[in-house]
Amino acid sequence: MEHIYSKWYHPYKPATKYKKKVAYFSMEFGIDQAFNIYSGGLGFLAGSHMRSGLELKQNMIGIGMLWKYGYYDQARNEDQTLKTEFNEKHFDFLEYTGIEVEIKLHDNPNVKVRAYVLKPEVFGTVPMYFLSTDVDGNDHLSRTITNHLYDQNQVTRISQSIVLGIAGAKVVEILGGADTYHLNEGHALPAFYYLRDKGVTKEQMVFTTHTPEKAGNEERDARHLNRCGFFGRTLSEEELHKEMVNGGMINYTIAALRMARKANGVSKLHAIVANDMWKDYEGICEIIPITNAQNQKFWQDETIKKSWKKGNATAYKNKKSQLKSELFEEVYKQTGKKLDPNVLTIVWARRFAGYKRADLLLHDYDRFKRLIHNEKYPVQIIWAGKPYPFDYGAIDTFNHLVYQSKQEPNLAVLIGYEIGLSRKLKCGSDVWLNTPRITREASGTSGMTAAMNGSVNVSTDDGWIPEFKKDEENCFVLPALDHLLPTYEQDKIDTDNLYNILENKVLPTYYDAPKTWQKIVFKAMDDVIPEFTTQRMADDYYKKLF
Repeated sequence: MEHIYSKWYHPYKPATKYKKKVAYFSMEFGIDQAFNIYSGGLGFLAGSHMRSGLELKQNMIGIGMLWKYGYYDQARNEDQTLKTEFNEKHFDFLEYTGIEVEIKLHDNPNVKVRAYVLKPEVFGTVPMYFLSTDVDGNDHLSRTITNHLYDQNQVTRISQSIVLGIAGAKVVEILGGADTYHLNEGHALPAFYYLRDKGVTKEQMVFTTHTPEKAGNEERDARHLNRCGFFGRTLSEEELHKEMVNGGMINYTIAALRMARKANGVSKLHAIVANDMWKDYEGICEIIPITNAQNQKFWQDETIKKSWKKGNATAYKNKKSQLKSELFEEVYKQTGKKLDPNVLTIVWARRFAGYKRADLLLHDYDRFKRLIHNEKYPVQIIWAGKPYPFDYGAIDTFNHLVYQSKQEPNLAVLIGYEIGLSRKLKCGSDVWLNTPRITREASGTSGMTAAMNGSVNVSTDDGWIPEFKKDEENCFVLPALDHLLPTYEQDKIDTDNLYNILENKVLPTYYDAPKTWQKIVFKAMDDVIPEFTTQRMADDYYKKLF
């Protein structure tokens, strides 16, 4: 029996303004806690986009990868430091579509790739197709390509891009083809090369760049990629030369920007930074801003939403107190510490990466100790987040915080930072602390969902914050500084400013002026909804990009 999803199909009639067929390629999707094949922000964003696509009845499908071991499971060693575990995942809610394609990888001319469908009724997304090389008949090496998201082995990483890009494009062909092919980040770049050879025009290709970080803009040796099968066929020396930049390299971002009709950055600030980053390369398309967002229906607590709509501070406070208790149960379970719902709770939770500065509060150790031992204005601080399993600097920061928190009853470091815990932290915190070095965070969406649940942003002026902030009205923002200063100096200035804001504004407002605090909480919800919801974003993508 042929699967209904072996052809382009939606269980609804697409809305007229969204009738263009769009295939959305992404290396990771964070859709639901039960489907843990994502690493962080990029996945959360893509997942929210797929949910809003369904809510708006868009004629879009998602193309992703079925990671056998997901990203990794965060566990602890005996001394509570970070341990990375790789456990096989089983997802019974996926169905095999009957679609199997073959691609050439390295010297293997027929690696089989199967497509599994995630139907809209499972999690409330547009139809999504997940690719796996774990197929009978593939050799051992080929079968392991879809084992780990962001595999550490560079050749495997390249193979993953080829699977997502070329096998993904072939799956879309079998489904009946798309009007627009959208790459969410450069991972699926081989799709553009393959499609170009198939006569798909520049008009039909669009691209989203997500980060000014070097690691997020992959660059690899052109000849090596050619041998791997990256371009869908072997390019001649002359053809290859046309694609090269920086002395024989292929930069995924530059290549995508040259092939796409149009591209977008993920905040107004990021679009400026991105245009400036790539302006010296010829043939680059325009990069417009479409600010990232998150799905309100999925992320916002229902009672919090009702109390905000009615402006009912009492109902809000009661629910917030309950949500704090739920978060603190998790803290108790993991660390044996009993936190107090009446105490201001600061949360820093996101991917652990150097530029995000999880340990910024500890840069001034004396003030840190004063802050956590202040009896007049007590605080509780929770950190959570997943470092990349081979980023030893980030893991070291994580472990340092674990060590510090062991000695204090009001500090905790949590493991298992995935969608479930992320929601608990956003709902249960009073302050959402966001401390990236400015211009380095392209968007940073966690603060949006925190604001939806009454957690007040205390942030550096980066990413989406400049578009949202009304300092001391809907959040607290660190004064801007010169981002060209040496990082040590930036860190020192930001640390001083952060403490001044916490000591002189945040804590006194929370404890001495609860009505003002409540105003800030509700004002943040007013300003984050609908401007920073994926309903607005998914509409923007159709209007401005597709």
